[in-house]
Amino acid sequence: MQILVQIVLVIAVILVSVALMRGGSNARHLAIRRIMLVLFAGVAIFSVFFPTALSHLARLLGIGRGTDLVLYALIVSFLVYMATTYQRFRHLENSLTLLARRIALDETPRTWESESAEGARKP
Repeated sequence: MQILVQIVLVIAVILVSVALMRGGSNARHLAIRRIMLVLFAGVAIFSVFFPTALSHLARLLGIGRGTDLVLYALIVSFLVYMATTYQRFRHLENSLTLLARRIALDETPRTWESESAEGARKP
């Protein structure tokens, strides 16, 4: 039974990573993140009030203790956090690059405009 839990955890990590890497921060991804946050908060509150239920669930899944189950969930959550942070950082880098290019183009002196205006007056 423990190998089954390990396989499910690995598949969950892969699916979450792929889902977070391929999409942007559109409404669908924001809704998924909010649902996951509410689900996490609900499970956390439940486990605080009923710690024995968490231990029973862990034993049912073939994991020794409830704290180990919490650790596995924390690892998956941390990987999700890392993936979303990387995606957000990459988006900010792209935005900053575009902004820097725009500022560089806006601040360059336009010598060709003044030269073409002078050339038009000479003949």
